[in-house]
Amino acid sequence: MSLLEIEKLTLSIGSTPILKDVDLAIEEGEVMGLIGESGSGKSMTALTVMRLLPEMMRASGRVAFDGIDILSAPEAAMNRLRGDDIGMVFQEPMTALNPVKTIGEQVAEGIRWHTGASRAEAEAQARKILDRVGLPAEKFPLSRFPHELSGGQRQRVVIAIACALKPKLLIADEPTTALDVVLQAQILDLLRDLVDERRMGLLLISHDLAVVADMADRITVMRHGEVMESGAAAKILTEQAHPYTRQLALASTHVPDRRPRRARTTAAPLLEVVSVTKDYPGRRASLFTKPAPFRAVDGVSFSLHEGQSVALVGRSGCGKSTLARMVLALDRPTGGAIRLDGAETSALGEAALKASRRKMQVVFQDPYGSFDPRHKVERLVAEPLHLLEKQPTAAERREMVAAALNEVGLAPRDMEKYPHEFSGGQRQRISIARAIITRPKLVVADEPVSALDVSIRAQILDLFADLNGRLGVAYLFITHDLTVARAITDQVMVMHEGRIVERGNTGEVLDNPQSEAAKALVAAAPDLSRALARRLSEQG
Repeated sequence: MSLLEIEKLTLSIGSTPILKDVDLAIEEGEVMGLIGESGSGKSMTALTVMRLLPEMMRASGRVAFDGIDILSAPEAAMNRLRGDDIGMVFQEPMTALNPVKTIGEQVAEGIRWHTGASRAEAEAQARKILDRVGLPAEKFPLSRFPHELSGGQRQRVVIAIACALKPKLLIADEPTTALDVVLQAQILDLLRDLVDERRMGLLLISHDLAVVADMADRITVMRHGEVMESGAAAKILTEQAHPYTRQLALASTHVPDRRPRRARTTAAPLLEVVSVTKDYPGRRASLFTKPAPFRAVDGVSFSLHEGQSVALVGRSGCGKSTLARMVLALDRPTGGAIRLDGAETSALGEAALKASRRKMQVVFQDPYGSFDPRHKVERLVAEPLHLLEKQPTAAERREMVAAALNEVGLAPRDMEKYPHEFSGGQRQRISIARAIITRPKLVVADEPVSALDVSIRAQILDLFADLNGRLGVAYLFITHDLTVARAITDQVMVMHEGRIVERGNTGEVLDNPQSEAAKALVAAAPDLSRALARRLSEQG
């Protein structure tokens, strides 16, 4: 008997099917990769195994874990299984963590609940597992709160919670989406070590085919709630017998067709960042000591011209997002200067800063989190229009919103819908429409495709390239995905511990990195072609 057996699993809301006759099995010590586009049913399969489904959903078929019938087990039995025998790593760590509890309390909580250990014993075990996932005590004491950590650091806390009790089965739902490539490699190595040491089964859900190719022993491909094909990873990846699997592989290595940009009319930089620093108050060592400041950005200088596309890459916590906030004039630098079109943004008054903000916009990683769910798309896309010197009439606003939606591949009728009525990729298109409606010269894109599956990511990258060519928009791309940097940018800047340690043409930097930080990023980046070559060699 397999550790996990799923047979003919069907899930529906009323008469609407979500999963259709899903079959899947995981053995002890095996990594099963579950891949497919957004909405294919991957996460719903995982939630069914954990039995964390809303009451409105009806499941039928057979789900057996270690001989236990999950679908008919009483809730008390499921409470013992969750966390103890089955652990789960969710995609969004800030949602999974309690913001008012320290990381030590949250890792120790499950240990105390399941084992009856004392507070001191549970905290000692929590300390060990946090060390194991790369959060050492000298930098990450148990007293830290989630908001004091970067996205990647929070994800490591979630993994520590899931692995603290040495579960027999770990379900990892996009566990590395928020991580930079170095941390991603470390976490994947950790998960593989846990599988080997403990004979733990791992269900790895990911939209990154390169990650699955590196990790999985077997692969299951899903689409529209159905299993398209399943089998040994080497066979699935190299033969790509099903057309949908071939489609995913092509999307994973997609490079946009970038048309020539409009000629620049001036040699002066659009954006100048000159010796910028940013300090934050540090933590007090005691009540009577003055906290030493923490320097998040340290003497950064670069320039960006009209129509240019530059990637800012680096490890989690290196200062990328802090720098972006200063560029957007959401934070003031501690030292140095930032100039947009020759005007120093930190020295501008409120009225002048409002006019300057017409020239720059932002696209966030999570579009749904940046939208007010109570408002329709028309109002959401039109939000930046308040920056215009001459306010448009209601009719003009609708025309401008319709034009912006057309430019990102959506229909004008979509302005009457709410954000929840769209897929993740469509929501990101709405976010881009909002960013370009004022015709900015600069768009700062903070991890704009990291949460999207490979097919949607390819579409969004095509859209960015198209807007760059047609409108001459300059981009500052913040990303941990080097394939995105290679596909969409002219130059790349590598940031490490608050400093820019390397800059150059994208291909040159990524093909021949000079700094140690860049070498580490390139070496750790998952590569589908390399993984496929390894699988072919395994086949002999």
